[in-house]
Amino acid sequence: MDRNAGQKRAGAYLYPAIEPFDQRMLDVGDGHTVYVEQSGNPRGVPVVVVHGGPGGGSSPAMRRYFDPAHYRVVLFDQRGCGRSRPHASVEANTTWHLVADMERIREALGIKRWMVFGGSWGATLSLIYAITHPERTAALILRGVFLMMQRELGWFYGGGAGAFWPDLWTRFASAIPEDERDDLITAYHRRLFSGDYAEETRFARLWAGWENALATIEHDAGRGEGPSEYAHAFARLENHYFTHGGFLEHDGWILDQKVRLRDIPTVIVQGRYDMICPPRSAWDLSANWPRADLKMVPLAGHALSEPGISAELVKAMDGYRASAVAMGF
Repeated sequence: MDRNAGQKRAGAYLYPAIEPFDQRMLDVGDGHTVYVEQSGNPRGVPVVVVHGGPGGGSSPAMRRYFDPAHYRVVLFDQRGCGRSRPHASVEANTTWHLVADMERIREALGIKRWMVFGGSWGATLSLIYAITHPERTAALILRGVFLMMQRELGWFYGGGAGAFWPDLWTRFASAIPEDERDDLITAYHRRLFSGDYAEETRFARLWAGWENALATIEHDAGRGEGPSEYAHAFARLENHYFTHGGFLEHDGWILDQKVRLRDIPTVIVQGRYDMICPPRSAWDLSANWPRADLKMVPLAGHALSEPGISAELVKAMDGYRASAVAMGF
């Protein structure tokens, strides 16, 4: 990693901004349409970008981690968020619907195999996709690993992270009556799905604000919760997935299935001081996986926009440019 990464803004490491050459709404069934775009080189090595959340949505900045002359960059908004419709809907919205949507996108775009790039929940979904479709996954590039385990949810919603940010934790937890605070995910679920839009939005902003405030190591207490519409989708979808354990068969399912990933070249970029997804998950994932290269970034937190994180991700994608033939492209 660039030794000066912590002194520069993330944008200093990214490629220039580009516009998509293709944008479409793809009908994926169940009443859902998913936003899909392509940018970069139409004949380049395909890479699909899997955003976080669940419910975060993609952004133009995500196009900039890839050499546009070499990569064909596919972004999409997962069901219920971003430009996908219906907005904030949890109907027919599970991990397995999203895996199937990724396959529909790949087939619709005529892509045989692609690299899969995702962070946070995007890393979770990338791993689950690769476990399910290893033959379609040429490489994995993961950031801020989240394995959808109860220990991770307990850390972030049970007071672990709150021990480092007691002021912000108090704001998040005290919105709930004291007799419900032993299970904040369930307590927030009642309010995020109350049917009262004003109440849902109020608690959505609190939910999103707690996570957003801890995303970067250079925390700014004034960091906002984002627009109400964004927070409503983000909080409802994230809480829906967490309430159902990511719709996985059992706790620790991803680690139990790791053998299916053994032949996939993988780079894992992890912030040493990630308060949302602590490094233990990245460490456990990379253990006894010879093809996984764990990059622990000092003085970095969780966000994609952290300078050190951005520097390592761009470096990883630049490094893969010479491997296209070996990966079957």
